[in-house]
Amino acid sequence: MRKKICVIDGQGGGIGSTIISKLKMAYGETVEILALGTNAIATSRMLKAKANRGATGENAIAHTVRSADVIVGPLGIVLAHAMMGEVTPKIACAVAQCAAPKCLLPLSQENVAIVGVSDDPLPHLVDELVDVRLKNLL
Repeated sequence: MRKKICVIDGQGGGIGSTIISKLKMAYGETVEILALGTNAIATSRMLKAKANRGATGENAIAHTVRSADVIVGPLGIVLAHAMMGEVTPKIACAVAQCAAPKCLLPLSQENVAIVGVSDDPLPHLVDELVDVRLKNLL
């Protein structure tokens, strides 16, 4: 059975689509990638990046992460009211409480700083995520 990776993003879906494109290049169809957007634009963009399936909104995210093998996304997916309020408390709680390993990119427009984390640009962070971190989980 293929591992199920839930990629969660909001706003324009740029981070999620970048992650999905790299995952597809690295793993092809050996994994199932679910695009979970906080809004329809984010979901649509992640589906264009070749996610296997997609869903939008609070309930879809909270329900789907329960069956995830791995959850991937920006740090904001565990912060209530992040992404200009798109991450609801229910989404943040569902992601944080999920038993699946979470690989969070230290990108945040919130008033949160992660001490000891590099300021590498998104492409470098996604490379590390896919080439190093996920290899140990998949």
